[in-house]
Amino acid sequence: MGRIPVFLMGVVVIWAALAEAEYMIYKDAAKPLNSRIKDLVSRMTLEEKIGQMTQIERGVASAEVIKDYFIGSVLSGGGSVPSKQASAETWINMVNGFQKGALSTRLGIPMIYGIDAVHGHNNVYNATIFPHNVGLGATRQSIWSYLSAKDPELVKRIGAATALEVRATGIPYVFAPCIAVCRDPRWGRCYESYSEDPKLVQAMTEIVPGLQGDIPATSSKGVPFVAGKTKVAACAKHYVGDGGTTKGINENNTQISRQGLLSIHMPGYYNSIIKGVSTVMISYSSWNEVKMHANRDMITGYLKNILRFRGFVISDWEGIDRITSPPHANYSYSIQAGISAGIDMIMVPNTYKEFIDGLTSHVKNKVIPMSRIDDAVRRILRVKFMMGLFENPLADNSLVNELGSQEHRELAREAVRKSLVLLKNGESAAKPLLPLPKKATKILVAGIHADNLGYQCGGWTIEWQGLGGNSLTTGTTILSAIQNTVDPSTEVVYKENPDADFVKSSNFSYAVVVVGEPPYAETSGDSLNLTISEPGPSTIQNVCGAVKCVTVIISGRPVVIQPYVGLMDALVAAWLPGTEGQGVADVLFGDYGFTGKLSRTWFKTVDQLPMNVGDRHYDPLFPFGFGLTI
Repeated sequence: MGRIPVFLMGVVVIWAALAEAEYMIYKDAAKPLNSRIKDLVSRMTLEEKIGQMTQIERGVASAEVIKDYFIGSVLSGGGSVPSKQASAETWINMVNGFQKGALSTRLGIPMIYGIDAVHGHNNVYNATIFPHNVGLGATRQSIWSYLSAKDPELVKRIGAATALEVRATGIPYVFAPCIAVCRDPRWGRCYESYSEDPKLVQAMTEIVPGLQGDIPATSSKGVPFVAGKTKVAACAKHYVGDGGTTKGINENNTQISRQGLLSIHMPGYYNSIIKGVSTVMISYSSWNEVKMHANRDMITGYLKNILRFRGFVISDWEGIDRITSPPHANYSYSIQAGISAGIDMIMVPNTYKEFIDGLTSHVKNKVIPMSRIDDAVRRILRVKFMMGLFENPLADNSLVNELGSQEHRELAREAVRKSLVLLKNGESAAKPLLPLPKKATKILVAGIHADNLGYQCGGWTIEWQGLGGNSLTTGTTILSAIQNTVDPSTEVVYKENPDADFVKSSNFSYAVVVVGEPPYAETSGDSLNLTISEPGPSTIQNVCGAVKCVTVIISGRPVVIQPYVGLMDALVAAWLPGTEGQGVADVLFGDYGFTGKLSRTWFKTVDQLPMNVGDRHYDPLFPFGFGLTI
């Protein structure tokens, strides 16, 4: 046989290239989801698979690292930003830079960038900061109105607004919502929980379709869903029982029967999965002394097999490290225990080489079967394919104006108004103090929380632990809101902690005292005494003992107020309202009525804790569902 002409050889090469491309089923958006997943997994090496299971912090990430290690996901931890007061464009450029590293790999699998957006896009300067979940739980008009789906639409709208602001910075994945059922306010994460009542938490899972979009009617149960480039993948957390630990100690042990776990702490997961939640994050806590990050029965057996969850399961930050005590004491064992339990993606977040090497060794030595790796990778790819990340891996600037938009700030202001709970209003219904008159000769505003944007936003705002002061981001303090609301002829005097003689001698018409807790997050918020921070108690005594006063409590949970209630003419629980403090003044001065109802039991003394609605010995200061109206 003679030699093939050169031009024919060229045709053969081109034909071969086209044939190869033709078999890249995973790149064809028209192909069925499962076909794309199967095709891509079949092409992947062990190294590429383990890379998909690895999530690293942006501080150790680069395009080169992502390319060299086939990294599947990058995250921002609390307060981890490209630069102080970074613009949306700066965020987009950073995320796209990382993404280009992923796209330059052999198979071009996009990485997914995740961030905590637990009350709005809270890491980002100028974002709208919504009330924390404890406040949103109080927004129902009556105790059980949410159960008829009357107004979880508020949290759904907040979810949609949050998704737009997150996408405005080029990020497609949020570690929210927290669907913990906080059973003890001594827990430092109680403000991340909507309620002590599982039914109310279930209703508030309507934030999931707000973040992700409404799941199609034809969708199978448990299959994740994200409706395109204005929505984000959500994460139900922290699975499971995080809000039930003994004495509310963070990351500790939840001692409860299986029936109790399933009836109190699990219902929010049922609803989230039905609504197509993309990911589930595992809790640091233990259930009956078994670390959740190592609990195969609950992760693989219950979440994946019984609930038929088809998205991916992610660890918490260094979550597998904390399987051992002290953490990271036997990382090889932690890797084996976490992956074998059914965790699909590990939030490493820094020592990624150690994780990759350890997991690779376990697979090569047949300690962890390849089937477990393939299950993890299929789940991760399912989310990435389903949300359109392969077709649209790079963000553009089309949504940058959504960040901190006026429309979103008005929504946050509405949420603040609806979250306020009126606990006392005058000595009797016949002599109410509220609403306050806008026109008065001279009024006093007191308390260290009155003119402190950071305090009213709380933890998980710009920094992980939150910040004090007014320079952290843009917003309206309660003092500014009052000044904006009263009649121009009304003199507003602000003094953080006035003494009683000053108050008595100044002829104030009335006073607004704003006190509460400082910002905190996670373990640093654990508290056995739940007191108002100093000088709050003395401010209440000095002011309310001398002039008619309304006290506004800024806190992430019920705090000790019984000793002071008699001094106050009116009392308002404002929770952690976020950046839109104008919503507080809207209601104090009567432009809107009080409609909020307690989503948590307000105790008399900490000795009563834990105490939740339905308990046999239920003797609260203010019961679950309480809230006066005007």
